[in-house]
Amino acid sequence: MRIPRLLLLAFSIVLSGNMVNAQELNCTVQIDSRNVTNVDRKVFETLQTSIFEFMNNTRWTNDIFKTDERIECSFFITVAQALSTDEFQASITVQSRRPVYKTSYYTPILSFEDKDFTFRYVDLQQLEFSENNFSSNLTSTLAFYAYLIIGLDYDTFAPEGGTPFYQRAQNIVNNASTSTYQGWKAYENNRNRYWLAENLLNANFKQFRQSMYSYHRRGLDVMNTDIESGRNEIYNSLENLQQVWNLAPGAFLLQIFFNAKVDEIVNVFSQSFPDNKNKVVTLMNQIDPAHTNKYQKLIGG
Repeated sequence: MRIPRLLLLAFSIVLSGNMVNAQELNCTVQIDSRNVTNVDRKVFETLQTSIFEFMNNTRWTNDIFKTDERIECSFFITVAQALSTDEFQASITVQSRRPVYKTSYYTPILSFEDKDFTFRYVDLQQLEFSENNFSSNLTSTLAFYAYLIIGLDYDTFAPEGGTPFYQRAQNIVNNASTSTYQGWKAYENNRNRYWLAENLLNANFKQFRQSMYSYHRRGLDVMNTDIESGRNEIYNSLENLQQVWNLAPGAFLLQIFFNAKVDEIVNVFSQSFPDNKNKVVTLMNQIDPAHTNKYQKLIGG
């Protein structure tokens, strides 16, 4: 289990003999280009390799990771069409997960499909990224999600631990907003990269981030040794998300959270007492109405 970031400096001397400097992400990449017939398919093979190497070989933080502590994530890119010989319209589905303490179970953290993904790429192109300026929509988008993945992961280990990575993601948004590419501007829609970074750094959604920590660190990570205590903490964290819902019903962050967590929530409470199941269903039907049918299974619905 990765050492919380704030403790790394204190322990670095003690652990230096056992630590191996490794990149932060263990990222798989898959590209579906079956709908594109007017471009040599070899381009997408080299693109897939290039993205894999970019995500896994870039050092995204200054923190110390062991190889088996890298954050597991995946990018699934569906190329819809070639706009020219080197420009493509696509969507990208980003997922990440993290291990639950002293178990073999991995809990999903992020599952999001970004449909505003247009990029340029020529065969064997070197993928380069600068955090201080915008030069490529491809690498800016990939780097944005790298920092989002890392930030969300850190939020589950320490209260608001992901802040510096959300700030770096927001910096990418600011630089990219001067481009003509979609997904970076507030006025385009309320479900894009701009609003992801904005919401995560917005004090109005602080309770969401606190719940991310309590749900995972005080809830799931405790269930292996004290199942009822862990389950109660998970319920409390979900109840706290009601404050977010009261502030902004249908909030973007809540949708992303529950898209990743709905099946897990049902599993966590499947062995609860009937009264507790009823409480969960009542709460979730309010703050996550999109998945009512799944929650109803807890009470035989």
